[in-house]
Amino acid sequence: MSDEDYCTIVDATKPPRADGPPYAECVLCQKPTEYPESYRGITLCPVCEWQEAQRTACSG
Repeated sequence: MSDEDYCTIVDATKPPRADGPPYAECVLCQKPTEYPESYRGITLCPVCEWQEAQRTACSG
């Protein structure tokens, strides 16, 4: 298994971007996200999304 295979997330689907308000709240900080309020699932604001990506990034 190569490092590239190890770091690849197979089913990382993102919610659709909202065209306008109302926006879903971030599940971590409750700030508005870029996703529609009607989306059911985990939504993160841009800041928390970036921080989560940093935490889960491969250090290779």
